Order: sequence, then structure tokens, then C-alpha cells
Amino acid sequence: MKRSLLLPFLLILLLPGCEAPLILQTTQDREAITATIKGEAPGDYFIGRRFYKVDYKMWGWVKGPGETWKQSRLVMFNEQKKLAPDRERNAVGTDNNYEYRLTGRFSGEKVYEPASDTFYPEFILTSASVISTNPPLIFPDKRWIDPAIRLLNPPQY
Repeated sequence: MKRSLLLPFLLILLLPGCEAPLILQTTQDREAITATIKGEAPGDYFIGRRFYKVDYKMWGWVKGPGETWKQSRLVMFNEQKKLAPDRERNAVGTDNNYEYRLTGRFSGEKVYEPASDTFYPEFILTSASVISTNPPLIFPDKRWIDPAIRLLNPPQY
């Protein structure tokens, strides 16, 4: 009788161990981000970090060269001139957390995204090329880039 009461209690204690390990941003990530930003040449281009979320339609975070990721903006792409790289390959979201060199411009307009009930800046994309498929983490932990987690907070570094 006592064993049958003890078993559910032990199972509850073991459940938290079933979660995926929390992968935090490291000192090496921050050092790599700082070095990369310092090495970005001034110019008429942008740096974009794809931020794919299953439930949302925004593209990702975009910043100017030499700016920190804290200064970036979560944007909606206007794809009338050029499709987003993943949509061009007919593989939406497969480039989550990739870093791109983007050309284009901010239109000055805002685009409504219904799932988040928010307006985001419109970026008119004219070209995109991959900088890295495995860039350093710009968020406090890796859960922030999980496509299934509805977390839209800005980068912290």
C-alpha cells in the first residue's frame, strides 16, 4: 500500500528532468557578437536575423551595420521585388536563426500582423545573402528562437 502511494510522488519528482536542457547565451556568444559588429563595414545594407515562429508572419530582426542587436527592429518583409530566402526555396522557416546581409529599405509604413495584434515596420527586400547558418545567440537563451514558443521579446545584446 505504501509503495503504491510513493510511486506517483517519485514520478512527479522525475518529470522536471524530462525537459530539454536550457541552453543559455554564453560569454563566447557575446564576444563573437561584439567582434562581428565591430567588423561590419559601413554601407547601404542591413543585417537580418531570421526569426521564424509558427504562429506569426513577421520575418525577423533587422539592424544597420555597426548597430547592436538591441537596436534592431522586428520587421515584415514587402516581397514584391524579392521573395524572402526561405519562401524563394519553398521551404518556409527552414532558415530560422540564419543571419543575412540584406539590401532594401524601410518604407516608413507599418504592417499589421494579426496573430500578435501588432504593427511592424515594413522592409522592402531587394536582395539577401547568407552570412551564417549558425550565428552566435543574440537572445538570453535558445528557447527564444524555438519556432513553437510564442516569445517575441527583442534581442538582449
